[in-house]
Amino acid sequence: MQKSKELLQEIVIAAGAGGTRRSPSSKEAQVAKQKAKSIHPPIEFHWHLPPPKEKKRSFGSKDSFKAILTNPLDSFRLKKSQSMKTILEGVRNPKDEQIVDSFRELLSLEGHATGKHYDYHTLLRFLRTRDFNQNRANVMFLNYLKWREEFGVDAIAKEFKFEEYREVKECYPHGFHGVDKYGRPVYIERLGMVDIDMLLQKTTIERYVKYHVSEQEKTLHWRFPACSLAAKKHIASTTSILDVKNVGTSNFSKPARYLFLEIQKIDSNYYPETLNRLYIVNAGSGFKVLWTAIKAFLEPRTLAKIKVLGSNYLSSLLEVIDPSNLPTFLGGSCTCYDSGGCLFSDKGPWNDPEITQMLHTMIATGEECECECEDGGMRDHEAEDAYGGDTDNLQVKDVYDVTPATDETSGELAETKGPDRHSLQKIRAFEDLLTEVKIKIGTLEVALEDTKLVLQGLSQHLEELKR
Repeated sequence: MQKSKELLQEIVIAAGAGGTRRSPSSKEAQVAKQKAKSIHPPIEFHWHLPPPKEKKRSFGSKDSFKAILTNPLDSFRLKKSQSMKTILEGVRNPKDEQIVDSFRELLSLEGHATGKHYDYHTLLRFLRTRDFNQNRANVMFLNYLKWREEFGVDAIAKEFKFEEYREVKECYPHGFHGVDKYGRPVYIERLGMVDIDMLLQKTTIERYVKYHVSEQEKTLHWRFPACSLAAKKHIASTTSILDVKNVGTSNFSKPARYLFLEIQKIDSNYYPETLNRLYIVNAGSGFKVLWTAIKAFLEPRTLAKIKVLGSNYLSSLLEVIDPSNLPTFLGGSCTCYDSGGCLFSDKGPWNDPEITQMLHTMIATGEECECECEDGGMRDHEAEDAYGGDTDNLQVKDVYDVTPATDETSGELAETKGPDRHSLQKIRAFEDLLTEVKIKIGTLEVALEDTKLVLQGLSQHLEELKR
């Protein structure tokens, strides 16, 4: 947990913003210190995997030898499944687990049927954001469930298509791009380049809000699990960068303010504790005026996660993000030229072939995605529902396919005809079969190595008996 003094300093705009720091008065410092007491460590704080323990192999056990020979595949799959579960689920803090169980029991006693969305990690997020006050967390969580039903969040995740995706990004540059050094997804917005008038010509505020919700759902149920597998530890929050170069009061017209408040309300009330840190960069004198007003809408817990920087921000970003995961316009080395720019690429483990294959295999084999599954979270059939009922279409290039397919040679929209689609389905089925065969071959190789070790142990034991 960071010291209250450090948290207070992070909220002060750096000198690089074009101004000087103002020392807070004793009264302001006292208020800030009081608020900072409620700040908890990062949500992944207790979820580091323990170091693997060295286990001595027993060569003389008849039961273990028989189990390996009779069910080598089951033995390997069990170990692999347990390893995946440990990574996605994370190592729990016993105190947090006790509070979550108590909170779940409270919900049950009040007549709320536990099920979807009552998993450990979801309940913990709502408890943390309400400082583990169960009554306050109860009100917030039930409002969340009511909102999901009234807003149709499950239907949005399953059916909503944002065809204007690329056009919107042209006038509102934003997107996920790589991971930080811990393994969390990095989200970037270039607020100073937003053209709100053009945005409203390409889409409506209602559709953009739905798109934002669909992206939040994708982050919870696809990006976080993918990042967890890549980092081999539980990932449950993002590191965000907000570039406010040239931002001033003129950028916040009435429609812009309404959109900002809607998104802020959704993120704070319904997706709490999913932000690890927000870096606001290129903050100038025009932004300082806005920041004074914006802070009034943010809770102390959120403010403590925000670091406002001027033009000399690069060293702060490089402390937490590798240059290869930073676009050149932020001082990094990445251009994502082949994708039309970094904010169009959706670069990250969630689009890595090996990682996505692991997630697809978990869904296909009926394993639970424990990141949001336990105790009624998102399971294999629910993952299919959330992505349109067809998990085979979660392609590596773009898991959330919001843009029309294009012909690579002509750049024109490609029409998918019946025979071609049928052929693609056969190819995908064949690829899945090959993957399954490779997995079985790998399993047999591991089992064979185990068998060799057992036989070597038996051979050594027989030699000792002969002596």
